[in-house]
Amino acid sequence: MGGKLARLRFMAAMSGALAFAVAFTAPAAFGQQGPGGGGGGGGGGGGGGGGQTLAYSHEDTEGFVSIFDGSTLNGWVGDPRYWRVENGAIVGETTPDNPLSENTFIIYQRDSEEGRFQDFELKLEFRLIGAGNSGVQVRSSVAPNASHEWRLSGYQVDMDFANQYTGMTYGEGAGGFLAPRGQITHIMPGLARPQQIGTLGNATELKGLMNTNQWNTLHIIFRGNTLINILNGRVTSILIDDDPASANRLASGWIGLQAHTGPPMRVEFRNIYVKRLD
Repeated sequence: MGGKLARLRFMAAMSGALAFAVAFTAPAAFGQQGPGGGGGGGGGGGGGGGGQTLAYSHEDTEGFVSIFDGSTLNGWVGDPRYWRVENGAIVGETTPDNPLSENTFIIYQRDSEEGRFQDFELKLEFRLIGAGNSGVQVRSSVAPNASHEWRLSGYQVDMDFANQYTGMTYGEGAGGFLAPRGQITHIMPGLARPQQIGTLGNATELKGLMNTNQWNTLHIIFRGNTLINILNGRVTSILIDDDPASANRLASGWIGLQAHTGPPMRVEFRNIYVKRLD
């Protein structure tokens, strides 16, 4: 009976995940033809358009709430040596004179239940300048044995200047590589590591999505046990986590932004919106 229920839950999760993937992985095929690019595209949906979807729009924030006011760090808690607001963005920066020995995070509403999110969508823009690695933490926590008060563990949507990992899901102190870029993965009890169950496109093509030294859009959807990452309008990874014993991977938790150890780095975040789905 338990095995049958597990299979049914997995099939339901896959159905939802693949529906999102179809909607976001190939926007050019659905409503983004240029002028003169095919018959009937601008005719208001007539002529057998029942299978089409609306084009993706990162700018659509209906139902979302802004969680960064563009001028202060009100509502955010982090180490002031590394975090500040500049030109309408949250800036995380390390320098040769101010390095990091451990990763650190700025956390939204860390001291309030209002900051705990279970099912939600998060939209933001980010820019990495010069070098380094960063990420967006979701459903995260500060573990009891954490080395400092801003040391989050949990699901992380990764990004890096060299663009080796941007768009994947990583377990920060919570399992390492969970859903590499371009993969749909499934975590099940008893398996040593996540299992790849599908792909989302060519790895080289997906690597080219990030705009180096420029602004990029990131849309994170976390519903139930399914985490979907959308970078610049394209789905880059999907994780289905069916392991209730997953260490430091929680059903709800905080949202945070990362400054990473290593060479001097600078990351900027702006236009941060969240919508609760629970």
